Amino acid sequence: NINFEALEEYETQSDRLELYESQMKDLTESQVTLSETITEINTNAERTFKETFDKIQINFQKLFKKLFGEEGEADIKLENDNMLESDILITAKPPNKRPHSIQMLSQGEKTLTAIALLFAIYLVKPSPFCILDEVDAPLDDTNVDKFINLIRDFAVETQFLIVSHNKKTMEAADTLYGVTMQEDGVSKVVSVRLDQQSVA
Repeated sequence: NINFEALEEYETQSDRLELYESQMKDLTESQVTLSETITEINTNAERTFKETFDKIQINFQKLFKKLFGEEGEADIKLENDNMLESDILITAKPPNKRPHSIQMLSQGEKTLTAIALLFAIYLVKPSPFCILDEVDAPLDDTNVDKFINLIRDFAVETQFLIVSHNKKTMEAADTLYGVTMQEDGVSKVVSVRLDQQSVA
């Protein structure tokens, strides 16, 4: 028996085969391109991360010494070689202390360490404005002085807005903003420029 539709079926199946082969080729090429792109992104991300991490590490060491004195030691390190997946280990050793972990530091020491790390990151990409909310709350008077001196150094290029209840921090400010209630139920914002002693 002769199948008169065989040629037509062959052409149909041949077209389907060509279509599938073309799609398979496109998928294979896309997979290769995607793999190359992912490798390139990871390489660039690792390079950028390493450069930024190294800058933050140096800044952190300097700022920690500035806050705690030259005998203070601090560092940040990656726990493994996979930069993009690694945890970061933070060590902080104030003068005359050798804690095994940051948890062994006092609340004030933890706060100053966090401030040092925060500003170490900030130095890599500074901004014209910085808002700090109750950062000085756990600090005693001596440590508040260290915090204020650090802020003064940074205030040359950055304007700081600090939310605080600490008297020493408020005394160091150029301008104070507060909320007062002269009449029951009526709040009023008051500002005081300390350099001119004028009330607005």
